[in-house]
Amino acid sequence: MSTDAPAVYPPSAEFAAQANTRGRELYNRADADRLGFWAEQARRLSWDTDFGDVLDWSDAPFAKWFVGGKLNVAYNCVDRHVEAGNGDRIAIHWVGEPGDSRDITYAQLKDEVSRAANYLAEIGLKPGDRVAIYMPMVPEALVAMLACARLGLTHSVVFGGFSAAALRSRIDDAQARVVITTDGQFRRGKPVPLKANVDEAVDALVDGKAAESVEKVIVVRRCSNDIDWHDRDVWWHDTVGAASPEHTPEAFDSEHPLFLLYTSGTTGKPKGIVHSSGGYLTQASYTHHYLFDHKAGTDVYWCTADIGWVTGHTYIVYGPLSNGATQVVYEGTPNSPTEHRHFEVIEKYGVSIYYIAPTLVRTFMKWGREIPDAHDLSSIRVLGSVGEPINPEAWRWYRDVIGGGTAPIVDTWWQTETGAAMVAPLPGTTACKPGSAMEPVPGISANIVDDDGNPEPRGEQGLLVLDQPWPAMLRGIWGDDERFRETYWSRYEKQGWYFAGDGARYDDDGALWVLGRVDDVMNISGHRISTAEVESALVGHSGVAEAAVVGASDATTGQAIAAFVILREGVDASDPEALIAEMKAHVSKDISPIARPREIIIVPELPKTRSGKIMRRLLRDVAEGRELGDTSTLVDPSVFENIRKQRA
Repeated sequence: MSTDAPAVYPPSAEFAAQANTRGRELYNRADADRLGFWAEQARRLSWDTDFGDVLDWSDAPFAKWFVGGKLNVAYNCVDRHVEAGNGDRIAIHWVGEPGDSRDITYAQLKDEVSRAANYLAEIGLKPGDRVAIYMPMVPEALVAMLACARLGLTHSVVFGGFSAAALRSRIDDAQARVVITTDGQFRRGKPVPLKANVDEAVDALVDGKAAESVEKVIVVRRCSNDIDWHDRDVWWHDTVGAASPEHTPEAFDSEHPLFLLYTSGTTGKPKGIVHSSGGYLTQASYTHHYLFDHKAGTDVYWCTADIGWVTGHTYIVYGPLSNGATQVVYEGTPNSPTEHRHFEVIEKYGVSIYYIAPTLVRTFMKWGREIPDAHDLSSIRVLGSVGEPINPEAWRWYRDVIGGGTAPIVDTWWQTETGAAMVAPLPGTTACKPGSAMEPVPGISANIVDDDGNPEPRGEQGLLVLDQPWPAMLRGIWGDDERFRETYWSRYEKQGWYFAGDGARYDDDGALWVLGRVDDVMNISGHRISTAEVESALVGHSGVAEAAVVGASDATTGQAIAAFVILREGVDASDPEALIAEMKAHVSKDISPIARPREIIIVPELPKTRSGKIMRRLLRDVAEGRELGDTSTLVDPSVFENIRKQRA
């Protein structure tokens, strides 16, 4: 890492002058009257019935926000923009992996959502019924979500890379009446079956029964691959395509459940996180507007997440569309057909706001800057980061290479459970430190405490808690109130705080640094060291493109640090022992000799899920010499053979 790199990056005067934020004004308003501030944000939306109390916390931890208010989420995301005269504005620039594309205006989106809503109502679905959506990133996936929202149906989107068994568990838990899917999906240029997974999921005998709740499977034709057909199956184009484009939306209570989204749990059974309508949409819309400095009608926004994750829900569907955004929705992988794909898309559509995961930034670094440098990326004015802490070296590379050395980076910390961004800088206001999410967004209250709930002093690692309710907060775990209380509220039950499960610290200047999951904080001879901190130090070495660190059992120190690293292109690895010694010395110098890895293994690839998450649990199995656990969610399970060869 360059020693002369700035420690702090303030916004340019030009950016600050045009920013949606005005200095510390939002923070000041929220600090002076937090509930009044949230009422103000809620009124950015269109309500059929105005709300009374902003918050009812009398049945904590079950919150009610904007009590008595009624609205329709889909109306707020589509119809009101058409009624305001913006029907011809592009809502979605859709880019398919094989190279096909579609531009969809808000007027066209309104017609498609209305058709889908009319068909779902025609087959007897009622408000509160659940619909499973198991689709790739095609426009119909967004239409399906919005049609459910329009009818008050609670959707459960299941990531298209999940197995049939994972889909089935989610169908059963939610008792979904309908599944919406595609015949297949394109992955790296090849059609991959998807409908076949639905058939397997629905027909499999679990406790002697098939998925009895499923009455109909609606299939979008995407790949034109061969599929089996059942009496329950209908084509989207024959049914939704034939329905009327006229539909009058109904208003639903602010607390009406908008969607379920399943996230992994320590017990192995996925948790169905419940999100509301009014509170969720308020925070999704507010944070999208201010954190990305979004200007409707001029910006082209691109969040590269999948709708199977909460980032796709909040910052592809509900946040951007509620703000009348024009956005790119991309079906494929970043290197199909070549590593230039993302930059070609940015260039073609003039993307001005680009929101990606640190894993992708580090992948771009590994490929080399000559790829982005071959393209005109001057349209980019705001960059975003999501999913895990971004290491300072990647932060600076992202800003300099992708953002032209000027674009502010909005490093967001949040979770499926929080619904929307909770800790992040405000572009145009915040002087950012690379790698820090900086501070809670206006209206959000967080603290860093010890095991007993005492505030940790600056510089000390502690546990990140949310000590005040927030509008987009989860409303429970589907069908399991006790698990909801136990998982999120029991640790600080006396104080009434939500425990996020992440470690964090405030630095001497008060900037907040998220250190990753608590189970990713290693205990080395009694010293708490974050895996993210060691990974950041390793990636700060000039030869390292990406690193994954785990704590492995050690008879002497309790835990020892095992690191797996991918080298940058062109790095001389003819003397790997010398290179590894250099990396260890670099970590010792950057953090402390206590953080010096016990072993560093140079590998060609890291084991990742289809969403890009590194499977540290499996790396821990390797480091401790155990048989591997479940590898079914990995993009390439054979990665482990290469790791074993390197380690042998």
